[in-house]
Amino acid sequence: MNPNEPLNSRSRIITEGVQRAPNRSMLRAVGFGDGDFTKPIVGIASAHSTITPCNMGIRPLAERAEAAIRDAGGMPQTFGTITVSDGISMGTEGMKYSLVSREVIADSIETAVMAQSMDAVLTIGGCDKNMPGAMIGIARMNVPAIFVYGGTIKAGKFRGRDLNIVSVFEAVGAHSASKMDDEELRGIECHAIPGAGSCGGMYTANTMSSAIEAMGMSLPGSSTMAAVDPEKAESAAQSGRVLVEAIKKQLLPRQIMTRKAFENAIAVVMATGGSTNAVLHLLAIAHAAEVPLAIDDFEEIRKRVPVLCDLKPSGKYLANDFHHVGGVPQVMKMLLNAGLLHGDCLTITGQTIAETLANVPDAPPTDQDIIRPFETPIYKQGHLAILRGNLATEGCVAKITGVKSPILTGPARVFESEEETLTAILAGTINPGDVLVIRYEGPKGGPGMREMLAPTSAIIGAGLGDSVGLITDGRFSGGTYGLVVGHVAPEAAVGGTIGLVEEGDSITIDAITLSLTLNVDAAELEARRAAWQPPAPRYTRGVLAKYAKLVSTASMGAVTD
Repeated sequence: MNPNEPLNSRSRIITEGVQRAPNRSMLRAVGFGDGDFTKPIVGIASAHSTITPCNMGIRPLAERAEAAIRDAGGMPQTFGTITVSDGISMGTEGMKYSLVSREVIADSIETAVMAQSMDAVLTIGGCDKNMPGAMIGIARMNVPAIFVYGGTIKAGKFRGRDLNIVSVFEAVGAHSASKMDDEELRGIECHAIPGAGSCGGMYTANTMSSAIEAMGMSLPGSSTMAAVDPEKAESAAQSGRVLVEAIKKQLLPRQIMTRKAFENAIAVVMATGGSTNAVLHLLAIAHAAEVPLAIDDFEEIRKRVPVLCDLKPSGKYLANDFHHVGGVPQVMKMLLNAGLLHGDCLTITGQTIAETLANVPDAPPTDQDIIRPFETPIYKQGHLAILRGNLATEGCVAKITGVKSPILTGPARVFESEEETLTAILAGTINPGDVLVIRYEGPKGGPGMREMLAPTSAIIGAGLGDSVGLITDGRFSGGTYGLVVGHVAPEAAVGGTIGLVEEGDSITIDAITLSLTLNVDAAELEARRAAWQPPAPRYTRGVLAKYAKLVSTASMGAVTD
């Protein structure tokens, strides 16, 4: 678009001319006056809901953004989009809708903005899939846009301990292993979630908000603010003001979301110890933005970026603790100084990354151990390793922080669903050295690629975290840690080798040589493959059936277009 065109160059199609009198009549009913039809129409895509604490604080943020946009000369229009609470649906059939909701969110934002000819959009999200869903929509449309994170939750407190949602999942495992009594379990349940905000560690929500900030599509420092703190509401208002300026400059998302910007996002994910889901989501956002990005790019960046932050799930601290010692801008400045960040990338403010970080200290505060000095990182290389082998010819994602040994060879314990696995763990039938295989949970086979937080947390709670491996064609929650390998591709449902594993087969997970191997000779595997039959679709109607027909392999981001 020509910067000399009017600021309402998109919306004027529905507001100008005699023939648009019916359109204006409709708009007058929702608050437009005579002076408003020449203003840029700015959509506010709000994921507010009372389904989950992650999103229940979003409405006031949308209201602050709306007021700021109006004061800055825009005409705001708020509309809703959905969310799914992973923490509530986890371990149930409902969790199959979680990854699907990413596509529904992207589709709904695209539909509203494009159907109503909006000039720009401000999106506000809280729970895990809100962020990538919004960013996929933004990348597709390429109209001026900004993302506002709903904010992280503060820690729960019980018996002197800081708690979060993963504390409850792990307590279930400890209780089942007779390591925790009923009273303590109930106490943790009742105190872990104190109010509004997304799950508190460097789990998927905080990982993706940090990645979006690193990419330049949200305001500096905004990705780790607490949902209930006044600075979060002020940041939402400032985001509205910045977006109106972006309209004036015609600064478009694809000018910001370049290949270099994605590399910056990946570097920050590695440095902060972020979620395995970042691989899936950044691949999908890049696909929407038509930026070339492959799963192997994550491995290349991992090799050169250290883990600098001691954050849950494998570390000690929560995202809000991280915020108070400098947060994402501090980590980005350290990476920039080390030559691991592209400082010339544009941000939504119009400044470059280098300009944005100019006044950030070169080193973190010395009176804390949340962000380590660059010279003494927690790990010298990143934690999200891309493994390949006969079990994952397209690749898979292993989270290798917080484990005593990155290599495990053991007998396969094969399960056809998450529920079967959890039952076996809670019954005490899993032994040290076992490699759990959870299959037919992939994008097509699930469908929906459920997260395996309940089984992995139960393993930790049972004291098996350092001695048991787990591989799946499904996903892992950002709250997962241990020797776990997800996104195994090709998945079982399309004939991937994971579908050929038999109980007792030897499997090797090796995060040193970056390999995932089924130790069965090729002739035997070919015989098994010849006998394999694809399973019947689990769903034949509705959103899950449509998703299963459209979705790509996980190694491409599980995209649907």
